[in-house]
Amino acid sequence: MSDSTAPQQKERFAPKEPVSLAPPKDDVITRDYLAKCNGTNEGFPTLVAIKGDVFDVSGKDTYAPGKNYNVFTGKEPNRALGMSSLKLEDCVSDYSTLSEKETQTLNDWYTFFSKRYNIVGRLEAETSSNL
Repeated sequence: MSDSTAPQQKERFAPKEPVSLAPPKDDVITRDYLAKCNGTNEGFPTLVAIKGDVFDVSGKDTYAPGKNYNVFTGKEPNRALGMSSLKLEDCVSDYSTLSEKETQTLNDWYTFFSKRYNIVGRLEAETSSNL
């Protein structure tokens, strides 16, 4: 069968409906500000950081207070995403101990987010006082 007659394969991680995303921003977002963006503080967006990029998930029901994925909001849950964990204690930035497979899972989550949500900034670099 030639390529021209092969069925179109859906792109992996592509949203079901087309999403119009704004160009990524590179504004620095502090960890203190990010912590306030957990869906419970009026006037603040709902944000999730992954591998340094901060995504705006405001208005998405799955990240709302009381929903499973709310555990990821207001933080950089790299380790939890790589481990496919919903445990608060796993929601930390450091993912250096993830296995190769878990690191790929984290990368898949990053791809998933980047195709659906606007990048609204870059998370401030961790310092020894943030660890």
